[in-house]
Amino acid sequence: MRSIGAGLIVLLAVLAAQPAWAARPNGQFSSHEQILQWINDYRLEPQPKKLPAAVKAMSRLGLFRDQDAAGVYVGFMAGVLGSNPGMAEKLITGMFPMPPEDQAAIIKAIAYSGLPNWKTLLIAFSERMPARKVMIDSYLRDKAPVLHNLPLDSGPAPIDTLWGYYFATGSLEPVYRIVQALKWAGDKSDLNRLTVGSVAKWTLADNASRDKELLDFLREQRHLRNHPESVRKALAEIVEAAETFETNKIRKDAVAAIEEVKRTGPQVNNPWAKVAYWGSTAVAVGCVVASALGAAAIGVPCILTGAASSAAVKLLNGP
Repeated sequence: MRSIGAGLIVLLAVLAAQPAWAARPNGQFSSHEQILQWINDYRLEPQPKKLPAAVKAMSRLGLFRDQDAAGVYVGFMAGVLGSNPGMAEKLITGMFPMPPEDQAAIIKAIAYSGLPNWKTLLIAFSERMPARKVMIDSYLRDKAPVLHNLPLDSGPAPIDTLWGYYFATGSLEPVYRIVQALKWAGDKSDLNRLTVGSVAKWTLADNASRDKELLDFLREQRHLRNHPESVRKALAEIVEAAETFETNKIRKDAVAAIEEVKRTGPQVNNPWAKVAYWGSTAVAVGCVVASALGAAAIGVPCILTGAASSAAVKLLNGP
């Protein structure tokens, strides 16, 4: 694994020692780290009214610049909207004005929210996003996938998005979809799917080691016969790793499998791996690094640890 600068580790250690809102004058967000901390704390103390300020900060800090690396943030936005139907319209209103190049995040968040009236909301806000008419029409005409049918083998962004929704809501439905990607965790015939399956396995184990509700859900899933044997086997390994805090073994096994396929297996086209490599944010990488080093080693209490799949792909595909 590539070395990570000491400065980033020190920054994250300092962040972990501060209260959630210590560095946010008037509740504003001024850094990636502050946004991440808020997301980490959200389910312990939901503050949906702060979503517009957070979204504007995400835009200002360039977190939407690469949509393939923005999945966690988009999924989280969608989850907050979906779990607050009475506030959704007001929350979306507060996200504007938004630069045209970042409006895709708002469109996806509305479409992924699962709200019964998401199309009505999208139509209502379409006048504020004339530059995104084609994209809006693709969702209104059901030509673009929504959260429940995102193609998992299209890259790391769908898994990121599903995790983001879970962090906002605690809903286990997106986790169930991530579990379905485990069928590829041992597929050495396709580098794309092997990487996605490996990331799903690692992130499930690492988050379950810090989330009892998630771990209990995975314990139940490992015994369900509707899952293929390969998925049940992966779930058993995930549960064991989470219970014993040995998730680093899963990461090492994933790296070894991917490197083996790179050396000897079919070399399928994998364009999004490089996109993820270049597009991952420092904060996302920091959380994955915290996972790899052991969170206690640098003092980062990170619910998002290991969940930003684009950052995981960066580490798994790095030299």
